[in-house]
Amino acid sequence: MTNATAISRSRVWSVLTTPAAIPQTGPRLKTNLDTDLLKLIAIAAMLIDHIGGAFFPEAGWFRWIGRLAFPIFCYCMTVGLLYTRDIKKYLFRLGLFAVISQPFYVLAFHPHDFVAEFTNWNIFFTLLLSLLAMYGLKERKWWLFLAAFLVVSLWNFDYSGNGIIYMLIFYLCRNHPVVGAVLYCAQYISCLGVLPGDPLNLTIGGFCIDWSFFAIFAALPIFIPTHFEPKIPKWVFYVFYPAHLAVIAAVQFIL
Repeated sequence: MTNATAISRSRVWSVLTTPAAIPQTGPRLKTNLDTDLLKLIAIAAMLIDHIGGAFFPEAGWFRWIGRLAFPIFCYCMTVGLLYTRDIKKYLFRLGLFAVISQPFYVLAFHPHDFVAEFTNWNIFFTLLLSLLAMYGLKERKWWLFLAAFLVVSLWNFDYSGNGIIYMLIFYLCRNHPVVGAVLYCAQYISCLGVLPGDPLNLTIGGFCIDWSFFAIFAALPIFIPTHFEPKIPKWVFYVFYPAHLAVIAAVQFIL
């Protein structure tokens, strides 16, 4: 083995085992740091999506708007990963509200199949496992990354492993927003020219676009910095999720 080969292997091993160095001063991303505004956009999009899913299941525009929510939430989780002072508390909050939200989630969207659908896990569980995987990547705990990825991908989690894919793009391209935007948007090329049949798809003159394509528009607020900076208590975003599901579930019960 030559010295050059030994040095190269040593460098690879160092990259794979040494936790990522995050600067402690200055911005840690060159994408949008106006996360309270982003969360408000995501909450509004999610609310519209859930109203459509619960009460107007074949009205496409509710769901098109709703596609903005999940990638924005994933981006905000990525920012949180880079800025949080206590990742354990962050993960605990997500886990706590995931558990609180689960019965309301099932009652809101599967009111007649509560027991059968109870393991259809809500989005907070997906965000929790996606953040856990990214923490494993950041700290070079590869077993944690792989375990979280396999669980969220193979079990019945909303959005499956897409959250980790989004967060990988946002994390790895945090200082290269143009590259990140291109990679993010490239995921949706396959949504163009799909076969018709799904009432939620958009059809224009015989050309059919899968309804998941509309998530591409989340790239605008994610990769273009804004400076509105509304000040919203962080607990608002956690409480809103189970609260709005409880309201939808109550309306479902009344109807």
